[in-house]
Amino acid sequence: MDIQHKEREDRGVFYMKGDNGIISELTYSKDKDAVITIDHTETKIPEEGKGFASRLVAHTVTFARENGLKINPLCPFAEVQFDRNPDFKDVLA
Repeated sequence: MDIQHKEREDRGVFYMKGDNGIISELTYSKDKDAVITIDHTETKIPEEGKGFASRLVAHTVTFARENGLKINPLCPFAEVQFDRNPDFKDVLA
């Protein structure tokens, strides 16, 4: 399943769509200091436990690396992912 991205100047979302619309999404805000704050992750209940939200966090880390950004994992799920993945520390704000 492909990860899609929409972004405007100060907000963005990474998401995955299934047959019935968006099944998982991660939203963030971006400040003037090149820090993106992950403020929300959500997966529709029937799709929970399949690793979609974890893939979105990992994709956001890759996006941050490619764009010279740092990440503030404000969302509790994202925070846990950063705690579990020491290789994400290079982009931690």
